[in-house]
Amino acid sequence: MLQLPAQVHTALSRLSAAGFEAYVVGGCVRDLLMGRTPGDYDVTTGALPEETAAVFASERVIETGKKHGTVTVLLDGMPLEITTFRVDGAYADARHPDAVTFTRSLREDLARRDFTMNALAWSPAAGLVDPFGGEADIRAQTIRCVGAPDARFREDALRIARCLRFSAVLGFGVEPATAAAARANRALLRRVSAERVSEELKKLVCGGDVRRVMLTETDILGEVLPELLPMCGFDQRNKHHIYDVLEHCAAACETVPAEPDLRLAALLHDVGKPDCFFTDADGVGHFYGHAQRGAEMVEPMLRRLRFDNESRERITELVRRHDMRIEPTEKGVLRALRRFGPEFFFQLLALKRADALAHAPGPNTDERVERCAALDALGRALLARQACFSLRDLAVNGRDLLDAGMAPGPAVGQALDALLDAVTDGAVENEKAALLAYWAAQTP
Repeated sequence: MLQLPAQVHTALSRLSAAGFEAYVVGGCVRDLLMGRTPGDYDVTTGALPEETAAVFASERVIETGKKHGTVTVLLDGMPLEITTFRVDGAYADARHPDAVTFTRSLREDLARRDFTMNALAWSPAAGLVDPFGGEADIRAQTIRCVGAPDARFREDALRIARCLRFSAVLGFGVEPATAAAARANRALLRRVSAERVSEELKKLVCGGDVRRVMLTETDILGEVLPELLPMCGFDQRNKHHIYDVLEHCAAACETVPAEPDLRLAALLHDVGKPDCFFTDADGVGHFYGHAQRGAEMVEPMLRRLRFDNESRERITELVRRHDMRIEPTEKGVLRALRRFGPEFFFQLLALKRADALAHAPGPNTDERVERCAALDALGRALLARQACFSLRDLAVNGRDLLDAGMAPGPAVGQALDALLDAVTDGAVENEKAALLAYWAAQTP
């Protein structure tokens, strides 16, 4: 017996009472069988969209995608997508069916789905409906296409990206025929919208098995991130490195917290290395300027994938600054907090720590990790005592300077910046009288 929210039980009961088959279906069933909490619940039914709407006439019903059989019903504040059993037609664009045909057969509906673990349905009356062995594949931790893998991926190329995402998030391996078909059809990923690819990529990099997937499926990922390909197998020729550039970045990606922007920054932080590589007279590899070069590559890459401006700018700046040295002193940390703000500062530290841990073990790595820990402790201590590192923390404002006799204009802002510099550098206390006296002393 699967434990479902009351609203889902209500939806199944009302459809059943009206004479229609109804089941929870797909990813929510998979997650429940795995002991995971689903992010949402989908219901499938033999009722046509208008019949579903009639069953829930007393509720708010939204025609989400009526021509594809989907309506959304709002039950006690919970939106539930309810979709009619259907059979998909041809996929001319390798992404969307040209048409769908409604059916009264649950099996026909499940047969159109991507992977066996997602071709599962359950209802209180029928129990688990599993015509393609999805439950066994979940136990075996295997991703397997429903039917012929080549046909599944040619129908909808996004399934290739989903396959990799599920592998990284669930830690499942990919059944050999499914893996071979994904590789054979990988060029079709170029026909998927950048927005859909980027959403899958964000979920993939946050998976606990991202490192393995990045290293074993590089050829597929290279269709949407071709910048990864030169990193693969690139020997760094440096005693501080035990991995090639891609495995180093994949190891760092796996180590940082599972936040999409931070994970992507870690994956891409050394993307500029192949362009900057040279060896010295002793044959030792160096990559001077690789952080700046990486930022120059990452920014247009993320534009191509249609990332929002905030994420694009954050990831690019993390790549640009990942090699930046921050002195482990109050002055050094205050300057960094002022420059970047707390959120970015701690993300940068997480990236620097992960970068260090992906190097060869030894004193150099230990020193870098310890430096990150010291910077983190200093930053948190400064925040705890509400140290001044931004203009809003400054004990004076523009009105105070005007009241002290300063003429209005751009010079007011410049004076406040100079006072904040002085506080950050420890030249003056962040106290109103002291700051005004310091300003007066600096004024000709």
